[in-house]
Amino acid sequence: MATKIRLQRHGRKSYAFYSIVIADVRAPRDGKFIEKIGTYNPNTNPATVDLKFDRALDWVLKGAQPTDTVRNILSREGVYMKKHLLGGVAKGAFGEAEAEAKFEAWKNNKQSGLAALKAKEDEAKKADAKARLAAEKKINEEKAKALAEKKAAEEAAKAAAEAPAEEAPAAEEAPAEETAAEETAAE
Repeated sequence: MATKIRLQRHGRKSYAFYSIVIADVRAPRDGKFIEKIGTYNPNTNPATVDLKFDRALDWVLKGAQPTDTVRNILSREGVYMKKHLLGGVAKGAFGEAEAEAKFEAWKNNKQSGLAALKAKEDEAKKADAKARLAAEKKINEEKAKALAEKKAAEEAAKAAAEAPAEEAPAAEEAPAEETAAEETAAE
C-alpha cells in the first residue's frame, strides 16, 4: 500500500488550517487516514506547526512520500536533517552520539537564527512606530501653530473692529465741538 504524508484541510472559508496525516494515496483529501502526526496553521505569523517528530521521522524512514508543502514543513522542523544523520550512522561515518550532537547544534543554530530574525522584526516595528509618532507630533505642532495664528488674526480683527467703534463716537463729538467753535467765532 502506497502511503503519503499530506495535509487534510479543516476550518472555514478563507481561514483554513490543516492536519498533517499519513493516508493511502487513493483516499480522498479529507477522507480516511492512517495516522495524524501533527497540525499546521498558516494563519499565524509565523505559521504554527505542531508535529509529533518521532512519528514523522518513523514514517519518512518507512518510505512514506510527503507532498511538496509537507516536505517543506518536515524539512523546517528537522525531520530530514535527522534522517540524513541517521543515514550517516547506518553507513558508519560517525556514531549515534555524534549524530545527536550535530542535530542539537543544527537545532540551536536554527533557533538562534529565528530569534535574531524576530528581534530584527521587533526592532523594525519599534523604529517604525517611533517614526510615525515623530511625524504625528510634527503634524500636531503645525496644526497648533496654524490654530494659534488663526486665533491671533481673529483677535486682531476683533480689536480692529472695536477700535473704530470707539473712535467713531469721538469723531462725532469732534465735529460738534468744531461747529460750536465756529459759531462762537462767527459771533
